Amino acid sequence: MKGRRVLGQCLVLLLCVGLFAAFNGSMYLLLTRRLANNFSDATRAQMVDVGAYLPHEPDSDLPQIEASLELTGELPVLDGAAALVPVYAAVINTLYPEGSVTYEGGEFSDDNYYGENFAPESKMQYRNTVRGYRAVVDGDCDVLFCAAPSAEQKQYAADAGVELVYLPIGREAFVFFVNRDNPVDDLTVEQVRGIYSGEYTNWAQVGGTNRIINPVTRLAGSGSQTMMEAFMSGQPMGRKSIFAVTGGSIGFSFRYYMAGMVGNDGVKMLSLNGVYPDADNIRDGSYPVVAEFYAIYRADNTNPNVPRLLDWLLSPEGQALIEACGYVGVVQEK
Repeated sequence: MKGRRVLGQCLVLLLCVGLFAAFNGSMYLLLTRRLANNFSDATRAQMVDVGAYLPHEPDSDLPQIEASLELTGELPVLDGAAALVPVYAAVINTLYPEGSVTYEGGEFSDDNYYGENFAPESKMQYRNTVRGYRAVVDGDCDVLFCAAPSAEQKQYAADAGVELVYLPIGREAFVFFVNRDNPVDDLTVEQVRGIYSGEYTNWAQVGGTNRIINPVTRLAGSGSQTMMEAFMSGQPMGRKSIFAVTGGSIGFSFRYYMAGMVGNDGVKMLSLNGVYPDADNIRDGSYPVVAEFYAIYRADNTNPNVPRLLDWLLSPEGQALIEACGYVGVVQEK
């Protein structure tokens, strides 16, 4: 009797060991082996360091140009998307008097990634795209520097009875990026749409290695997510596999945001249809996905400096500033 009990205990022990080994083996096959050659981490979105683009600071990364216009009196409050912080901060740096940008507590916080301590009276704010569209509709900022709005943002303005005016002031490439270790350097527009619609789920299907594709998206209402939805040309975004997180990611953003503001040596931008997204290819239209960005304001804004600022942005000086910030102007020299 005792011998049977010992035998039974041994069998149970062996069964537990077998189950444990099977579980670990399956985890190795499903996760560990895939992650051993994973190239996803570097495609995670990064935040812009607003502190590097503060107007009237000696160590700022903002360009310096001579301007024939100096704004005084009722200074417009400027706000915008992360990707366009250098542009509207440079406008303030060039046209506004010192002291027009102020902070709660008297100085800029190193943790101020979303404008937490710009003082209420500061002429520079940073609410990013989603909150920025609400701010311009609500009258909390005069000019918003952003990409095109989402349907929800247009509806918010319509529900408030507000007409927004969208003035194109520059152009930028919409880009796709992967980890630098991903062997894929070029995709077609249709391949990218196929990845995000779910037609392609493995990098081997588009010329890469045998790895699951992890198509990364952004916050709904953000400028890049709205641009991505337009890029899809009516194709719905597919639901990705629960195992996609174990594969190699692909992400999207705007060119200068990736290359100039949150430069990351661990990622590379892809060519589309064989054309790389550099300034020359944006300027001549050969890169296939170029978007205008806008200075956006309420049609009923009565601040007399708003039209002066907007006219200057389209002048040779204003366009030179946009180019100096790393973007491409909309008004080309003849």
